[in-house]
Amino acid sequence: MAFQFPFKFAGPASDALSGDRSRPSKMMEYDQLLVWVTVLLMLFGMVMVYSASIALPDSPKYANYKTTYFVQRQAIFIMVSMLAGYFVFRFPVALWQRYASTMFVGSLVLLVLVLVPHVGFSVNGAQRWLDLKFFKLQPSEVMKIAAVLYAADYTVRKQEYMHKLTKGFLPMAGAIGLVGLLLLLEPDLGAFGVIVCIAMGILFLGGINAVWFGGIGVLLVTIFGAIIALSPFRRARMFAYLNPWAEGNSLDKAYQLTHSLIAFGRGEWFGVGLGASVEKLHYLPEAHTDFLMAVIGEELGLAGVLVVIAMFYWLVKRAFDIGRQAIAIDQTFAGLVAKGIGIWIGVQTFINMGVNLGLLPTKGLTLPLMSYGGSGVLINCVGLAILLRIDYENRVLMRGGRP
Repeated sequence: MAFQFPFKFAGPASDALSGDRSRPSKMMEYDQLLVWVTVLLMLFGMVMVYSASIALPDSPKYANYKTTYFVQRQAIFIMVSMLAGYFVFRFPVALWQRYASTMFVGSLVLLVLVLVPHVGFSVNGAQRWLDLKFFKLQPSEVMKIAAVLYAADYTVRKQEYMHKLTKGFLPMAGAIGLVGLLLLLEPDLGAFGVIVCIAMGILFLGGINAVWFGGIGVLLVTIFGAIIALSPFRRARMFAYLNPWAEGNSLDKAYQLTHSLIAFGRGEWFGVGLGASVEKLHYLPEAHTDFLMAVIGEELGLAGVLVVIAMFYWLVKRAFDIGRQAIAIDQTFAGLVAKGIGIWIGVQTFINMGVNLGLLPTKGLTLPLMSYGGSGVLINCVGLAILLRIDYENRVLMRGGRP
């Protein structure tokens, strides 16, 4: 049976979609495959979170937790996120454009609040959360979707200045620089990297001068290199990444990386079997969050890893297809937002998988939709709900209706 949303759209959009019953259209009201791929990734992630976290209560840190603690919370996160996605889907894209700047400023305020003593919540030395009692909100996740909307709106508003440095690029660079400063104070270099990629990607797609873009790229590489060089713990992590199997590194800065690689090695082609991972038994830290992909590799092998990669590849490609379609019908803001969401999901997925596979230095970024965590799953669902709404409005407009 085909999946159906439990509500009916009203107004001109609904009329355009329903059309004349005597001449039914083959065009669906929404992208069912996009919904199913998103749901399957979340459910598959929940299964793997359960597998990766089931042994955690054996450690002193989680001694008071039940074996089902993390999977139960992840199930709640998924349900809340799907409800939030349903709610967000109902808002027209024009509303997101109208309040894009307001959302960006609000996200900046949240990033400032994280740094306020006794307001921000710290875990493992990083102060990245706001404790809302029933939920720990990570403002850097909110900033990712806010950056997508703001960069798209900025590009549309400043289209005639995209080839100018002072009026086109510098204001956006200043805004993202402020975000970067706040994120580095937490510190959260990984989230800063993703947000920079989102903003730069949207500016590039929006027609920024190619010479300025190339120069900015070189400048950003220099800045990130300087941040790593001037930070002792980041510098040590980089050297450990370059030679993880050295005795001093494998037992210290490269401990997670080496055990992640061991997990992939044990998995071989088809894995050791679901639930049979050894590395999750207190060898691989944060197996249910940042290193969930390593557990997938160990338990389901290369086959399981390729399935996950294929699903994320399709998701990113579909986002770009929806964006290209929106731009083709003169919905530039919607098109840039769709492509921005594709950049966001694609870059974060690549970094997480790259870290797990040893292609990139260890960085604390979760696997979108799959890793344990409420803020990540919630904001991912919000972003994909906006993407689904853009596709819905594309279909309405192509039928001659009004979104």
